[in-house]
Amino acid sequence: MAENTVTAVTVEVPSYARAFSGRMGQTIENAVQMALGAFLRLAVRSHDSDPSATLSPALDGAYELGRGEARQGRTMDALLSAYRVGARVAWRELSSTAVAAGLAAETVARFAELVFAFIDELSAASVAGHTDELATTGRVRQRYLDRLAKQLLAGEAVETLKASADEADWHPPETLTAVLVAEAQTRGLAARFGQATLQLSEDLPGVDPSESLAVLLVPDLDGRHRGQLRSALQGRRALVGPARPWALVESSYRRALRARQLQVEEEIVDTEEHLVELVLTADREAVADLRRHALAPLAELRPNTAERLAETLRSWLLHQGQREAVAAELFVHPQTVRYRMTQLRELYGDRLDDPRMILELTVALGVSP
Repeated sequence: MAENTVTAVTVEVPSYARAFSGRMGQTIENAVQMALGAFLRLAVRSHDSDPSATLSPALDGAYELGRGEARQGRTMDALLSAYRVGARVAWRELSSTAVAAGLAAETVARFAELVFAFIDELSAASVAGHTDELATTGRVRQRYLDRLAKQLLAGEAVETLKASADEADWHPPETLTAVLVAEAQTRGLAARFGQATLQLSEDLPGVDPSESLAVLLVPDLDGRHRGQLRSALQGRRALVGPARPWALVESSYRRALRARQLQVEEEIVDTEEHLVELVLTADREAVADLRRHALAPLAELRPNTAERLAETLRSWLLHQGQREAVAAELFVHPQTVRYRMTQLRELYGDRLDDPRMILELTVALGVSP
């Protein structure tokens, strides 16, 4: 049951996936076995025995787990989630055994009450340990972590960053990804991404304090792991920068900031999926000048006519001149496409066969005016 519990927690609480590997994983499994043993002893004890003697070792272990979370710079959200998952898995297996043994419904109900009361005791002990640790070294470390996050966003020298990381007892991951999210939506979020996650909500470079934004610097969720990042952000409005070597995460942050200018409706804006838009909007004045230059032949037409021809030209470029595909996209007859393209060739002449002109038109029509 302890193995099943640890497996379930690893799956359902992503920030523990790596923490449960190696020696730490065995330590956690031992703690789970101790807790289950204490519960079973509690369940079968005689009514006149002292429950505190039975519970004490498990509660002491839970207290130390809470302190450990604080030392790692994490909130209690992940650990409490782990307790809830553990309680569910344990109760599923224990209740199956109880029902199979033919216990009365009243006894099974009392058994359930004991399970969740016990989890509440463990949770309370861990919260107490977490609170006590924060009252001492935890708060000091958090100040060091906040300073490190500010230095990373400011693009400080690697030597400075390494010194601050050592002082904060923070072990640099391979990569960091900047995530911008409303400060009100950050509760419990950092805990889901692992102990190396940094979070900052004050003095963000390039952000007005009135916007109430926070940035999370998320470790090692690049490449095939990026889907986990998006999954954890569901239900939140977030801007996600690219993964960068940890000391260069400033560039990820700057790109996430730039993504605020994109006119997209997605709840989670992943900059890796909007590279074209980011490039084309990097210099909006230059884009406006390019549009005026490339679309100059349409300038003398009536606005509605110019808009229809520009729309047709854009589709013609994207579909590489395939008339039927253009007609399908624009919901018009292929003859209408032919007629419009005849007009455009009269306006542009041989320039529609010039690769440079094609490039300029493709870029110019690739962004909204």
